[in-house]
Amino acid sequence: MEGATRRRGAALEQAILRAAADELTESGYAGLTMDRVARRAGTNKNAIYRRWPNRASLGVAAYRQLAEVELRPPDTGALRTDVLTMLRRINSDQSSPRGDVLRGLLAAVNDEPELMAQLQSQFTDGGAGAWLTLLGRAVARGETSPEALHPRVATVAMALLRNEYMTRGLATVPDTTIVEIVDEVFLPLLKGRERPGGSR
Repeated sequence: MEGATRRRGAALEQAILRAAADELTESGYAGLTMDRVARRAGTNKNAIYRRWPNRASLGVAAYRQLAEVELRPPDTGALRTDVLTMLRRINSDQSSPRGDVLRGLLAAVNDEPELMAQLQSQFTDGGAGAWLTLLGRAVARGETSPEALHPRVATVAMALLRNEYMTRGLATVPDTTIVEIVDEVFLPLLKGRERPGGSR
């Protein structure tokens, strides 16, 4: 456990979260243990328990860090390809080991409202910050109006994608559906929010 006595505060917390995230990725929630995380982080279980009282709370915190990485907005130089890239990445993730991790966590925290709320906030807001960043770049390039920069508008595409999972029971949706969401709904919605006369 070399280094355990030298790290404090945020540095140690990040080391634990990285270790837990790696364990989740490799072994899923079922394989996550405090012992394995402590060994990987080069610390002891007491340091973990002081921050996260149980395996579920640590798992949720680690998953949220994984999800934040996944929701980093692409920057392809064009709004349409940015949105398609973002939705395709999220869609692919649903059938990846990370999707299995999320399903395991949701089952584990079903009776813990606070942890459930933390998990749900990761996907019910559709990653509004990432989508607003993506749209902000498009505004700067002159591709859309500043009126598009509203959280409900920014997350419409993600909400429609999520609706496909929920109503159709799909693990992933066909790429044609993603293209339809972007071309038939999201981009026309942004176009409709332009100022009269098309000025930006």
